[in-house]
Amino acid sequence: MKKHLFFGAVLLASTLGASAQKKMSAPSGGKQISDELIGIFFEDISSSADGGLNADLIQNGSFEYSPSDRDGWGPGSFWRTIRPGHSLGFIEAKQQNPIHPNNPNYMRLNIERVGHYYDYAGWTGFGIQNDGFDNMSVKAGAKYDFSIFCRNVEGEDKDLRICLVEPTGWGKDPKLLGEATIKVSGNDWKKYECTITSAEDSKTAVLQLLALNTGVMDVDVVSLMPQDTYKGHGIRKDLAEALEALHPKFMRFPGGCVVHGGGDGFWNTYRWKTTVGPKEQRKHLKNTWGYHQSMEIGYFEYFQFCEDMGMQPVPILPCGVSCQGTNGGWGMKNHAQDVVPMEEMDEWVAEALDLIEWANGDVNTKWGKVRAEAGHPAPFNLKYLGLGNEEKISPEFEERFKYIYDKVKAAHPEIIVVGTAGPGSHADNPDFINGWRLAEETQLPILDEHYYEPREYFMKTRQYDSYPRNRKTKVYLGEYAAKDKKLIDALAEALYLLHVERNGDVVCMTSYAPLFARKNATNWNPDLIYYDNDRPFLTCSYYVQQMFGQSSGNYYYGNCVTIENQDKSEGEGMLQEQSVILNTKTRELFVKVCNATANTKTAKVNLSRFKGIKPQATKVTLQGNPEDENNFDAQPIAPVTETINVKKNMTLELAPYSFTMIKIQL
Repeated sequence: MKKHLFFGAVLLASTLGASAQKKMSAPSGGKQISDELIGIFFEDISSSADGGLNADLIQNGSFEYSPSDRDGWGPGSFWRTIRPGHSLGFIEAKQQNPIHPNNPNYMRLNIERVGHYYDYAGWTGFGIQNDGFDNMSVKAGAKYDFSIFCRNVEGEDKDLRICLVEPTGWGKDPKLLGEATIKVSGNDWKKYECTITSAEDSKTAVLQLLALNTGVMDVDVVSLMPQDTYKGHGIRKDLAEALEALHPKFMRFPGGCVVHGGGDGFWNTYRWKTTVGPKEQRKHLKNTWGYHQSMEIGYFEYFQFCEDMGMQPVPILPCGVSCQGTNGGWGMKNHAQDVVPMEEMDEWVAEALDLIEWANGDVNTKWGKVRAEAGHPAPFNLKYLGLGNEEKISPEFEERFKYIYDKVKAAHPEIIVVGTAGPGSHADNPDFINGWRLAEETQLPILDEHYYEPREYFMKTRQYDSYPRNRKTKVYLGEYAAKDKKLIDALAEALYLLHVERNGDVVCMTSYAPLFARKNATNWNPDLIYYDNDRPFLTCSYYVQQMFGQSSGNYYYGNCVTIENQDKSEGEGMLQEQSVILNTKTRELFVKVCNATANTKTAKVNLSRFKGIKPQATKVTLQGNPEDENNFDAQPIAPVTETINVKKNMTLELAPYSFTMIKIQL
């Protein structure tokens, strides 16, 4: 029985069934390893949040885009004036008496003349239109929750017609997909809500707001949210389900260089406190990657998403030193970092301590109350906290890191702090050397290493074999990827992850990066998941991550599989790796073998030490031509799953350019 495995439904169902079984003890000969090896790292790069994981279809709904944003020219960005039915009027961005100081811009509609239905056969009204992110994709019968803040400034109460339409060409009335009407009254800001049902499928829909009465009115915080989101929490469902199928144990967020100001200096640092309140009160920010962040996905949504998916949240906070790419970019990385004066560092200590209180405090604490008022009375049970991201390990950084770290450790010894090894985590890198020295001096629990390398690096390097076993500091491989997205690159990553599993006593966490990239808005390649308005496009590397995520465990056995007919004279010895992983909680055993050569190989498997092996198992194979890649035009590579018979001693044939995983129930 064979079929393609898309979001891992077969393995997911069987794993859930096994989870109810009694935990077993591990046979001798194994090594206890981390059971949190596979996680995800979310950074708002390549429009991963707005236009991506954020399910809201409106772009620039709060009119906060700035001319400094890469894709913006001001508050009216991605809005246009419409005057159907020979209506007249004009719009203007205003800042007087806004909804909230954090959200200062709004749009004023000056409606001078409105065509009437009795006078004109076609579309009528004066208003504005939003095209979303490369238009909006809507489904027949799907419901969309619309909300807006309005106030009537001058004239009678205003009927505001909300139309979901598909444009049909210049001079023609658009095709109406769904509509609703609200009446705007009173000269104070008020939130209005309604639901629109789309009558048809459309990939080119837009939203129109049409005032049907003359006068003046203000609008702000416009939203059009599908009702069908992940767990009902405003996260785009298909993208979330693609992540869910990875079985991630944790999520690191919000960056990345987003954490500490990126190319604009420390003033542009991400501040979590302005992202946890009502969305109309959140402070927008220019993104490190040049575009606008609405903060509709803020710390509250990140934590809630982790809870919904059963992941540990790993928030990352700055340490008072900016990204080394500041003020002139990476070419100035040795000269142009912003540094917070030490007399101001208590503000950044409070940033960390208050976050812990917000996440874990009860409703009687200051920040625990803020969390509860946002809709989550129970604590989030934060376990990990990251301090710093890829900063140059300079004396200034060391002083500020130690200052924050000592304060956090003293106040919350239960929190596991993750530090940084700087950019480029290799033995000859001074920041890497200084990062490890600092980690050992402070007895840091976990150090975050990053490296992006050509596939050959992952095929030939086994750096963790030589790491000292007596270090108190464990490794988090927080960002890594081979520098292409072909099958051979994914297999190189599989070889390396098998090496990581072998060293799962030293390496405790890993996360591929970057995670998402939107079509036509990609800042970085390669990425794990590409997407457009309609669907995700899963890379070969995605499927490798999926297979490892679905085969996690807490014991490693390195002597159960022998790969035969290796030709080490040709360097093939580094192109095959294997591991056997036992999950004592689910009583599952996983045999994983990668063959990244052009030749068929044979693997001898001896599982005699494991008791109670069930006679049938699930085998998943990722295989293809080494230069194949999944993209928007074609998806030639996907895992194939089949049911096979197993026994304690068996032989596996390993196809060229393949990664095989067998899941056995005990």
